[in-house]
Amino acid sequence: MSVSTPLTLFLTQLLGHPPLPIQAWWDSARCLHLQRGQRLLQAGDRWQHLWWVERGALRLYYLDNGGAESNKNFFLEGDMLWPITPRLRDAPAMFHVEPIEDETLVWALPMLPANAAVAAWPTWMRLEHSTLCALLDGKMQREQEFLQLSARQRYELLLRQHPAWAERLPLRHLASFLGMTDVTLSRVRAELGLIKS
Repeated sequence: MSVSTPLTLFLTQLLGHPPLPIQAWWDSARCLHLQRGQRLLQAGDRWQHLWWVERGALRLYYLDNGGAESNKNFFLEGDMLWPITPRLRDAPAMFHVEPIEDETLVWALPMLPANAAVAAWPTWMRLEHSTLCALLDGKMQREQEFLQLSARQRYELLLRQHPAWAERLPLRHLASFLGMTDVTLSRVRAELGLIKS
């Protein structure tokens, strides 16, 4: 008998009732209680799970040779991330994933190798397709922003597109995501009247 969890309820609302093999797969997920900085994935490890954020926030980031961090993306409640391509599942990860809030709850669903049941369910395949399209669109938009927009314009765009990020995430993480220093972001925020004196 299937066990209802926040993840299975979320997936059922998103995709509808799954075939029994898919339901059994969803039921294999486990809930992780994480604290800030407790890594879900470390560079060099293989990414073997779909993660869904029930509560809290995650960041995906890179480290350069000098140890400087560069944030690539953030995931808050209701967000899902997983190794959607074979390379992401099979090759060692080049990035880290960790919570940036204490008491973060993440559901971890193991990715099954050559899962014929998933491949045969058109609804899941449509989700994979739309996710890949969103990733590509996001990458193209991010490149355009870095090439054509000023620091102020990039921050203003973030405020419009991701207001929850601006409200909850530490400014140093936002600055890294936007490709600027903390000092530059503080100056931009002052120009916009967002820093109270």
